[in-house]
Amino acid sequence: MAVDRDVRQAEVTGAVRATYLAFAVSGFIMASWAARIPQVRDRLDLDASRLGLVLLCLAFGSVVALPLAGWVVSRFTSRRTVAAMALLTTVGLLAIAFGQLAGVAPVVVGLFLVGFANGIWDVGMNVQAAVAERLAGRSIMPRFHAGWSAGTVAGALVSTVVVAAGVPVVVHLSVVAVLVGIVVPVGVRAFVPDVDADEEPVAGRAIDAWREPRTLLIGAAVLAFAFAEGAGNDWIGITMIDGYSTSDTIGTLAFATFLAAMTAARWIGPGLLDRYGRVPVVRTLAVVAVVGVLLFVAGPVAPVAFVGVLLWGIGTSLGFPVGMSAGADEPRLAARRVSVIGSIGYCGFLAGPPLIGFFGDHESLRRALISVAVLLAVAGLLATTLRPPKADA
Repeated sequence: MAVDRDVRQAEVTGAVRATYLAFAVSGFIMASWAARIPQVRDRLDLDASRLGLVLLCLAFGSVVALPLAGWVVSRFTSRRTVAAMALLTTVGLLAIAFGQLAGVAPVVVGLFLVGFANGIWDVGMNVQAAVAERLAGRSIMPRFHAGWSAGTVAGALVSTVVVAAGVPVVVHLSVVAVLVGIVVPVGVRAFVPDVDADEEPVAGRAIDAWREPRTLLIGAAVLAFAFAEGAGNDWIGITMIDGYSTSDTIGTLAFATFLAAMTAARWIGPGLLDRYGRVPVVRTLAVVAVVGVLLFVAGPVAPVAFVGVLLWGIGTSLGFPVGMSAGADEPRLAARRVSVIGSIGYCGFLAGPPLIGFFGDHESLRRALISVAVLLAVAGLLATTLRPPKADA
């Protein structure tokens, strides 16, 4: 019996590590692309509106993929799904890397493929994260997302060095693509089954979760935080460069600051959640994020904007992972609910940046970012939906 427990513990530990890897590599990919947006924009001579349309292709790929994600993960398991989507991401990144030398069309195709793969990959790894959290018996979901943020920090810092050294976009993104295609399929072999063999089946269909008011409200709150996170990822660097007249390197450093703040907050987040509860912590962080965004928008000089970036990153840190944990409060229904919440959230994460681009074409990018603060205020009001069901009794 002790041997069986040791074997099971080893499996859970392996699954936790593999899940961290999946999150970290996903973050590294997104940061590597986001950091090179200014150079791709200049190469293709895109204004804010046209750049928004190009970025929309990434979102469109995910929007097409997300309705399929729950079925794909249920049918093929999170392990096979994430491995397959990593290979598709490799193809998409290579299309972007070489395509930007030729014109807009190949970049559009590459972004669609990356978005499609990322949408399904994200649901798959969050389903595995919910399983690993339940088996580990402790609150670790925010730390998985800290792993994603750590990947984005690493990607942003590497990109800062790469940009400063003048490395071409084609070389940078091609190397990232090849590494993704090798590392992820091997690493996710340690994932555990999404459903225990002896687990009692749940009546109903996966689509039933889309009819649950609590699940949809959690999804709405997650969407707002994801919108803020996605806007920060794609527009902080460009806004620093264009709005505050800084260099490309300083713009990338501001982006890295945002990601580092988010990572640190996600790492210490479980302690705060255990001590104060989901609702007070998430609501307080929503206020912090609103203040940060407004400082970034209205700051008279770049150092004030950096303070805003720091608060923005801290404030948006726990919204998405806490939403995932809330969706997994009832283990037997976790997979379908996590799939729905993740799908809704990623609509905000991926559709937000293009919308900011459209607004920025009519106003300034800094003014367009006020919309982020408005949605974060709404997220603070919706935080009560994150309370575990048993707490409502």
